[in-house]
Amino acid sequence: MTRVLLLIDIQRDYFPGGRQPLVGTDAAADAAAGLLAGFRSAEEPVLHVQHVWDAPDAAFFAPGTPGVEIDARVAPEADEPVIVKDRPNAFLGTDLERRLREIAPDELVVAGMMSSMCVDATVRAASDLGFSVVVAHDACAAPDLKFSGTTVPGAQVHTAFMAALGSYARVTDAAALVAEVTAR
Repeated sequence: MTRVLLLIDIQRDYFPGGRQPLVGTDAAADAAAGLLAGFRSAEEPVLHVQHVWDAPDAAFFAPGTPGVEIDARVAPEADEPVIVKDRPNAFLGTDLERRLREIAPDELVVAGMMSSMCVDATVRAASDLGFSVVVAHDACAAPDLKFSGTTVPGAQVHTAFMAALGSYARVTDAAALVAEVTAR
């Protein structure tokens, strides 16, 4: 079975001290790093996605800033492609679909940030394009969100989005996926 790991936007602006900190980023990055190590040891393909907001008024992910950089725990190696995007859905305006069609994976394993935006949009699009998708829920993070005068804590936002993604993907934890990938 061929699997591809897609790491979405695990970038410094989402961490404490960044311009758009999420809830639980360090734990998510640690889980993603374990997943990445498992894929590398199994010699399975890895693709990284980096969001770059190239506009004068960019609130975060601005080119040339420390916040746009991919976290060191999941930094790409020289042979691992980085797909640069400027929208939540990693398929829009990128060559992600072409790359995946060339690899023709049995499963696309997704981890990253934010659960409620880029992970959600990309997973749904991947499913719509016919890919079998698996989400490593503990390797994702979400922000606190405000709606109608209420603040929804990031952990609840994350839980709600993972529950909803169950209609588009198999949702499991990173350790279980590492066990699957390395059990050859």
